[in-house]
Amino acid sequence: FGPTSSSILLSSGISPAAASTTVNLAKVVTGVVSGASHWHFGNVDRRLVLRLAGPGVVGALVGTTVLVNVDGDDLRPVLAVILLLVGLRILLRFSRALPMQPDVAEGDAPLPHGGFDVRGVEVAAGAGGVTNGLVGAWGPVVTPFLLHRGLPPRFAVGSVNTAEVAVAVVASGSLIASLGGDGLEIGVLLAMLGGGALAAPLAA
Repeated sequence: FGPTSSSILLSSGISPAAASTTVNLAKVVTGVVSGASHWHFGNVDRRLVLRLAGPGVVGALVGTTVLVNVDGDDLRPVLAVILLLVGLRILLRFSRALPMQPDVAEGDAPLPHGGFDVRGVEVAAGAGGVTNGLVGAWGPVVTPFLLHRGLPPRFAVGSVNTAEVAVAVVASGSLIASLGGDGLEIGVLLAMLGGGALAAPLAA
């Protein structure tokens, strides 16, 4: 959601800060719907959500601070490179087979399952928070890391989407507090809110 939306908004001429604000505001609603849907299907590990949310929030504050204090024209090519790298990471990561996992019954606790290694989770979440603050890219940074560590996909996606709510709230709140919603296009925001909220339960 984030990288795709940010790419479209930036290419349409919206400032980097306004693009990040729009994407993160939309992700608050989309994240709530997505998190609730994943919770319903038993795809969320609460312990993992907490491990992700804290560092993610800190990283989001770092990313939004850069956006607020660096000129948008200077930052735009840097953000384009970040989006390109995120896209390449998605393509490369999912061109390879995921680690083999035994079947998991719905509701089972995922952290011990499949030898999931929690080392580095906070670092990945912090990095995801930074890219989320800059270009709205949280999931594509954090989810592949968890999959590579051996966490089953349903738990990786469900837990990352749920933790994303806190990250998006802080990122959008920080940007609005600093910029006052400057450059925010309400029509674009409402369209993204509607589309994201409709698609999230289907994805879960």
